[in-house]
Amino acid sequence: MDYLNTSSQEGFILVGFSDWPHIEPIFFAFISIFYSLTLFGNTVIIILSQLDLCLHTPMYYFLCHLSFLDLCYTASTVPQLLVNLSGLDRTISFGRCVAQLCIVLSLGGIECVLLVAMAVDRYAAVCRPPHYTTIIHPVLCRALVVFSWVGGLVNSLIQTSLVMTMPLCGHKLNHFFCELPVLLKMACEDTGGTEVNLFVARVIILVCPLLLILGSYAHIAKAVLNIRSMAGRRKAFGTCASHLIVVAMFYGSGIYTYLQPVHRYSDSEGKFVALFYTVITPMLNPLIYTLRNKDVKGALWKVLGRGTDSR
Repeated sequence: MDYLNTSSQEGFILVGFSDWPHIEPIFFAFISIFYSLTLFGNTVIIILSQLDLCLHTPMYYFLCHLSFLDLCYTASTVPQLLVNLSGLDRTISFGRCVAQLCIVLSLGGIECVLLVAMAVDRYAAVCRPPHYTTIIHPVLCRALVVFSWVGGLVNSLIQTSLVMTMPLCGHKLNHFFCELPVLLKMACEDTGGTEVNLFVARVIILVCPLLLILGSYAHIAKAVLNIRSMAGRRKAFGTCASHLIVVAMFYGSGIYTYLQPVHRYSDSEGKFVALFYTVITPMLNPLIYTLRNKDVKGALWKVLGRGTDSR
């Protein structure tokens, strides 16, 4: 077990995009801009959701938590990526690597369950509009959010503890952060049993929530088709379109990364897919939810108007 002790003591070198040195300055510039937009967009949504009474609804309650998750998720990976791209420091200690893995898996798992809660909200709004306020009660909203956080954290602790029991060979981690499939590829011994347990944990946190979301949208689609007026159908579709886009982006990249066999995982492709769900998706989420949203636009103008009036 000397290789495990060595990895634990010396940590890892994050290869990042050093294999393509000519694109590192370009990536640094674009990712810096995207990260700034992510911080700005998600912070604005959180502030507006707190300040405007019109946004004190279950939908924006969940959206506020989603924005907070995106802020935490990018903060756990992007600053280190920027340091890596600058060439200042490409190392990470074993303890920091384990902590990052646990945080990333936790936040990803929380978002998986939170998107189910948002699908339940959309189901009640479209399929049970007369009983919406009774079904989506504030107590239920808080319970769903707590369940999301607890479920994501427990699943992450299980997966992280399983990874820590595996003997790892080498110090070069071919990624820009401590990603689960890359660590699995560094295993020195046959870890078939551990990989099966990890796969089961990933199926529980990825596939099960996705099936619940697809089930809720099957009922929503049936309800929308029963609406006779075209205007009514458009309104019902508009309440769900943003959430569906976010679900497609999040689960599409997540399933590609975490549910394919480890031996088929491509390090190069994995890095670019990881860029999508660590940088692009958190930046796009605020835009997707606000571009066609009159409530958020109205709240923004109210806040800006107050700031102007106070001057």
